[in-house]
Amino acid sequence: MGIGDVLDEGLEGLDHNFLTGNIEDLVKWARARSCWPATFGLACCAIEMMATGSGHYDMARFGMEVFRASPRQADLMIVAGRVSQKMAPVLRQVYDQMMEPKWVISMGVCASSGGMFNNYAIVQGVDQVVPVDVYAPGCPPGPETLLHAIITLHEKIENGELTKRRAATGAGAGLLIEQRDGQAAPLQIGR
Repeated sequence: MGIGDVLDEGLEGLDHNFLTGNIEDLVKWARARSCWPATFGLACCAIEMMATGSGHYDMARFGMEVFRASPRQADLMIVAGRVSQKMAPVLRQVYDQMMEPKWVISMGVCASSGGMFNNYAIVQGVDQVVPVDVYAPGCPPGPETLLHAIITLHEKIENGELTKRRAATGAGAGLLIEQRDGQAAPLQIGR
């Protein structure tokens, strides 16, 4: 194979035994496919999060089958359920101990906006404590909705949008996804 073949045919003229690409794209691709979730289930949404990790929904296809017990081994926090005022500092401490870059999914209406618990004891949105990247709506959202949130997060990590936004503003992306498990209750974000 000569240089003329490459000039005439482009990359198709090359032998198929090497890769070309941007190292930045490779890093984003690897980050998107190596999210390790921290265990942070707080209420009924945690049951649905555990169901997502079961064999039926197979989170292993995303490399996420093992929920990490140590925040130092995790880079994805799935806040599943309502966050009390007493739990908020603990949640923030776990988030601060996670490795960089780190991501947050707010699972369920209680974590996202306080849900039906509009009182002094419940944080009215986990985004007051940690920056949220993806909101998964529902009460509780089913495994299909959580998987949709994870896939959305992976897409945003891979295109680099989240790391740019986090560096510029310090906030999460705040993406609201559609519910995928047949429930019809919309998520209200904002106070």
